[in-house]
Amino acid sequence: MDDPDTLAYLRAENSYSESILASTNQLQDALYQEMRARIPGVDSSVPQPISPYLYYLKYNETDEYPIYCRHKATEQDETEEVILNINDLAKKESYIRMGFVKVSPDHKYLAYSLDTTGSESFTIRVKDLDEHDDLPDEIPSAYYSFAWAADSTTFFYTTLDSNHRPMRVNRHTLGSDITNDPIVFEESDPRFFVSVSKSSDKEYIFIATSGNNMSEWYFVKSSTPAETLTLVTPRSPDFEYDIEHQGDCFLIRHNGDHASDFKLSKAPVSHPSISNWTDVIPHEKGRPLTNLSVFENYYAVSYRALGLPKIKVYNISTGDAHDISPLDEDYDMYVIEDTEWSSDILRYGYSSLGRPHCIFDYDMSTRTQILRKQTQVLGDFSQSDYITERRYATAKDHTQIPISLVYRKDIIPSPETPLYLYGYGSYGINVESEFSSSRLSLLDRGFIFAIAHIRGGTNLGRHWYDDGKLLNKRNTFTDFISVAEHLTSIGYTSPCKLIASGGSAGGLLVGTVANLRPDLFKAVVAHVPFVDIVNTMLDDSLPLTTMEYNEWGNPASEQYFNYIYSYSPYDNVSKQAYPNMLVTGGISDPRVTYWEPTKWVASLRHNKTDDNTLLLKIDMGSGHSGSSGRFKRLTDVALEYAFLLFCFDQPSSQHDV
Repeated sequence: MDDPDTLAYLRAENSYSESILASTNQLQDALYQEMRARIPGVDSSVPQPISPYLYYLKYNETDEYPIYCRHKATEQDETEEVILNINDLAKKESYIRMGFVKVSPDHKYLAYSLDTTGSESFTIRVKDLDEHDDLPDEIPSAYYSFAWAADSTTFFYTTLDSNHRPMRVNRHTLGSDITNDPIVFEESDPRFFVSVSKSSDKEYIFIATSGNNMSEWYFVKSSTPAETLTLVTPRSPDFEYDIEHQGDCFLIRHNGDHASDFKLSKAPVSHPSISNWTDVIPHEKGRPLTNLSVFENYYAVSYRALGLPKIKVYNISTGDAHDISPLDEDYDMYVIEDTEWSSDILRYGYSSLGRPHCIFDYDMSTRTQILRKQTQVLGDFSQSDYITERRYATAKDHTQIPISLVYRKDIIPSPETPLYLYGYGSYGINVESEFSSSRLSLLDRGFIFAIAHIRGGTNLGRHWYDDGKLLNKRNTFTDFISVAEHLTSIGYTSPCKLIASGGSAGGLLVGTVANLRPDLFKAVVAHVPFVDIVNTMLDDSLPLTTMEYNEWGNPASEQYFNYIYSYSPYDNVSKQAYPNMLVTGGISDPRVTYWEPTKWVASLRHNKTDDNTLLLKIDMGSGHSGSSGRFKRLTDVALEYAFLLFCFDQPSSQHDV
């Protein structure tokens, strides 16, 4: 974006925000320093075995970015080899984000991709690990997915079209001209995005095209990458599936046969079409099967029960199954992929709102586990100083909405307690109860942090998603309001102490809620908010619009236009008093374009009848994910927290002006 008038306008908004918050500069610095002080400067990940090496990443004291390393997996030779130092790459860029880092099967090459603008358009590079130098092979306008073939000289990658959509898979051979890379698969339907991946046993390359609650998968042997793709089974409306390889079969997670929360089937590799699928794990409504991880002798199914993540391990030879037990009432738990195929060790991540992130190695044969690492929180942090809770609010239609909370045990919740309420509620995405050391800066100042698990996610199954999308979207907003009202009614906070926060589609959430119930909140924080939904969904040249017709509806239809318009935050700003508001955006954001928050704030300024603070902060060097770098991003958090504390120091202003 290079329009001088628009840039001047955005810089003026940023300058205004800086001037209003100038009195908090020392506070912002103090917040940054305390958050920074909790993070170990020198750190490293748990080594990942990929025979014959152990791969890991590490940080030196002041590093913003990781250093990728490896050493031989033998006690005799643990000489560290640095294979990629992102800090060196970042010296030439104001912004840098990694898409993928993939070592070739023979361990000779490292393919990696970089985004240097925040636009999520990546450049693929390949490094020769013997010569410690990049090859001439450099591919622009790539997206996130990538897979090496077995020969270690061929790879598959996805590229973006003129509308910034990943619509094509190409195949490249090292040393060849990229302009001659053959197109392996090209999607013609703009409602679909394509991706490429590899089976856990590395025998197959998978190409998937998916969108609007449909998917279609193809495969080719990794050892014969130039062969023609084979289709598993054709796409059809509201039919989603994904596949893995095990022995002479494909394991298929799908929602066919009315299995709305998915089930697991298998089919012979030689005849994989749906007519040959047989059930392995039946469908169970309300217990969504979310992921499948496959090993030589086991597979692990990730699912949800009562809204919480679970991992069930299946012994392939005996059929025995058992769950891995969680440590808390409310928590996050997930399988870490890319473990060795022949191993009996499943590695998983675990945390809660009060428990720092843990890495466990779980022996599926003995049902024992070892804690390999718990993220260190420097300073005087003690997990025992915090209480986590799971509560429920009653929605307008009497649905019970789960709430996750954390606060210091020496805090007695009351109407004077500040409470930060976060929500999302779209695309079936769940907000997990994971730990944040930065959040301690609020908790230690007496805040309660809460997550509203509103409809629009899939916490409690597909129906939880369906009840918060399309013509049911208003449930998402009223659920959030019901949670806020519940927390005030039980005396955990009050409207003059309550904060609503959300990002992206969660920004749409809090933007709508601000229009509906501005009296319920002291402040609203909307990060990269999707608030101009009518205009965005009418513009099919934008990257995500056609992909999202099945989420919001196509406003070319009068019914959907009227419904979307009825809640669109931008279109429903009115002459009323609004809470204090901090709105952010990214100049290079391809998901929520910078003009959405900018237009919304302009309309709010024109219409609001209060003297409360309204700030717009556009990051002029990043996109949807904000600042890059493990320490630099803390400046964004410090600004947000300083804004909230600033608001609590200001008198409420709900009068007409």
